[in-house]
Amino acid sequence: MKVMVCLKQVPHQDARLEVRADGSWIQEDNIKFEINSYDSYALEEALQLKDAGGADVEVVVVTIGPDRATQALRTALGMGADRAIHVNDDATEGSDALGIAKILAAVAREENPEIIFCGLMAEDGNFAAVPPMLAELIDLPSATGVLSTANNGAMRVERELEGGAIEVVDLPKPCLLTVQTGANQVRYASLKGIMQAKKKPVDTKTAADLGVADQIGAANAKVTVNKIYVPPKADTAELLEGSTDEVVGQLVGKIRELGLL
Repeated sequence: MKVMVCLKQVPHQDARLEVRADGSWIQEDNIKFEINSYDSYALEEALQLKDAGGADVEVVVVTIGPDRATQALRTALGMGADRAIHVNDDATEGSDALGIAKILAAVAREENPEIIFCGLMAEDGNFAAVPPMLAELIDLPSATGVLSTANNGAMRVERELEGGAIEVVDLPKPCLLTVQTGANQVRYASLKGIMQAKKKPVDTKTAADLGVADQIGAANAKVTVNKIYVPPKADTAELLEGSTDEVVGQLVGKIRELGLL
C-alpha cells in the first residue's frame, strides 16, 4: 500500500516575524522554518500505518517550495518516510490554494496512492482549502478534522465537528484524510533515522514535469493577497449591537470608513 503525505514548510513557531516593506509577505531572511504542525500529525498517522504494515506500506512525502524546503523532507525521511518528492520551481510562486491543489493532484496521479494524508490547514495561511480541493480534483472521498484512523479494508475515521462532537465515518480506499492537531503523539527523528535519511531518494520536479505550468502561479490565481500588515493597536473597542444583519451592516460600514474595503 502506498501512502502519500503532503507537507508544507512554515516559519518556526518561535520565529520573530516582520512584514516586508512592500507588504507582500513576511521577511523570510534569517528565520527558521519547520514542518507545519498539522502536517506533522498527518505524517505520524502515515508512519503508524507503516509500523503496522511493515514492508507492505510505502510512505511518500511531498512538498512544494524553494531549496530550503528540502530540510522538511529530510526531517520526514528521518522520522521514517521512505522517499520524497520536492516540487521546486519558481513558477509555483504566487499560486493560490487551487494552484497548489493542482500541483499536488498532478503528483497524486503519477503516484496513485491508496491514502493521502494532509494536515487540516497550514499555520501561515489557515485557509484549510487545499486538501478538499485536491480530493475534488482527483475524485477521492475525503474527511476533514480527523482525530483517529483505523485501516480495516476501508478507512474508519473519527472526525471532529464544530462544538466538539465526534463523527465516525467509513471511507473506501483510495481516499484523502486531513488530520487535526493532537490526533497522535508525533515521533522524533532518531539518530539512526537521520543517517538513513541521507540515503533515501528525494525526487525534484518542476511544474512543467507535472504538466501544470500553464495552470498555476500568480497569473492563474483566483485569490490574491494585496497586502499584509500588523493590526494597529487601539486604546478602545466599540461594541456593535443589534440583530446579526444589523451588526454585519455596521461592521461593513466601519471597515469602509477605515478604507479597508
